[in-house]
Amino acid sequence: MAGTNPFLRALRRLGASNEELAAQERQRVAEAAGATPISQAADRERVQLRGFVTALKMEPRSGTPWLEATFSDGSEAITLIWMGRREIPGVTAGREMAVEGRVSFVDGARRIYNPRYSLISAS
Repeated sequence: MAGTNPFLRALRRLGASNEELAAQERQRVAEAAGATPISQAADRERVQLRGFVTALKMEPRSGTPWLEATFSDGSEAITLIWMGRREIPGVTAGREMAVEGRVSFVDGARRIYNPRYSLISAS
């Protein structure tokens, strides 16, 4: 199979951008941890994900704070939303985390509301 040929894989890596290489590494880490790839997470499915917070913002809704994090595992991104929170200690842009929750498709985008999370220490 052409995808498993080490020479072809090496050629693809040589032509890949830094962002593509980082995404591939994130996918390998998530796969090794047994996490569901975000790109395969179906609506209403309960998933365990592993990846990085790529952006963080506080978006109030009807006067209630909502902390929103863009979370990526290299395959795709999902929005994590903690309702009623302005901040969560340790949850920062660039932070690696494992999260668990039920996927919702809202306006064509994947979201998880009030996910459980574990911060992963930098090694």
